Amino acid sequence: MKMKVLYLLNGLTHYFNSVLNRINSTEDFEVIVIIPERVNASTGKGVHLTEEGIEFKVYALKEEKRFYGKVFYSGFKNILDSEKPNAVVFIWPYILELVFNRPLLNYLRNRKIKILFKEIPFQVQLFNDALLFRDSNFIDENLNVSQNSVVEKINNLLVALLRKYYYSFIDLNLHYIEDGYSILRSYNVTAEKICTTYNSPDTDLLFSVKEKVENEVSILPHNKYRIIHVGRLVKWKRVDLLIHSVARLSVKFPEIELIIIGDGPELNNLKKLSMELKNENQIIFVGSVYDPVMLGRYYSCSTIYVLGGMGGLSINEAMVFEKPIICSICDGTERILVRNGYNGYLFENGNLENLIEKLTLLLSDEDKIRTFGKNSLYIIQDKININTVVLGYLNAFNYVMNNSTKFI
Repeated sequence: MKMKVLYLLNGLTHYFNSVLNRINSTEDFEVIVIIPERVNASTGKGVHLTEEGIEFKVYALKEEKRFYGKVFYSGFKNILDSEKPNAVVFIWPYILELVFNRPLLNYLRNRKIKILFKEIPFQVQLFNDALLFRDSNFIDENLNVSQNSVVEKINNLLVALLRKYYYSFIDLNLHYIEDGYSILRSYNVTAEKICTTYNSPDTDLLFSVKEKVENEVSILPHNKYRIIHVGRLVKWKRVDLLIHSVARLSVKFPEIELIIIGDGPELNNLKKLSMELKNENQIIFVGSVYDPVMLGRYYSCSTIYVLGGMGGLSINEAMVFEKPIICSICDGTERILVRNGYNGYLFENGNLENLIEKLTLLLSDEDKIRTFGKNSLYIIQDKININTVVLGYLNAFNYVMNNSTKFI
């Protein structure tokens, strides 16, 4: 009999749909997903949501605001009764329902339904830092930095106490970066209850796309000084840094170009900035591209992938196409994917001068670009790809049900 895994998600993203499809296609697992009837505020602006190509069962339920200030799914218990899952994977803030609705937690426990929690760790404060009212310095996608007022620090402590409580009854915590270990251990979570699954787009699909586009005429004329950025155009992506760097580097590299793929609330501001810097002829605003072949064409005709601010999976994509990577602090995935001086460079967060320095190092050395690009490919092939991510989830589910599989 198949093990049923029920996910509570805030939307269906194309990259995670691929992971869920793979899990669902195995002979031992069935995936069921609950999503909101309407896109909610917790989904970032411009995040691409799609049900195209999904092969698992989806329920779209109404979200209701609870007395504790967050939303939860109306009719969730009916889905439990009808589907009888073996495990439920929660995300924030849905996990809070188990904190404030003790009968629901007891219901899951009485039916031996395992509780898993899929955490986004890069803005989870260490427990002792919250306890000692230390500054959190969290930012949102509009680059609003936490003010660290007394009220905010009290709120951080309350959230930390809530976390400490729900970590105590969660059967397994799923993190996509290894930093999750140190964060959860600060909440006294044992290593046996922490699993790193990593994160990846459909690299098998991208490899097939790469083979296809390599045999096509390039979508743009050859330019060895062409750099590329892919991602939503929101402030914390720091695309403005890339536009500034192109303006500065055009003195030494007159042919430099920047392809910007994506859309979002910062589009007009970025276009205005390029006009003010008089480098609009060197900036190519493509817009959103979700077709993998078209995206592959742009990656293939570019030389270096640059991420100015927050991001993650676009790094994986670029590495499939053998691109060296330049980035700073992202969502944590960069520490696994980008090895400084091996397949790219890390620059100091927000430091334009340091970004220009790293770009200059690569743009001045074609051999290094090729070597770094090959190294990017090795990392994706051997370390992080959709197959290793799916295996991580399968191992986690097997482990939580019967402790029969050891995971890393």
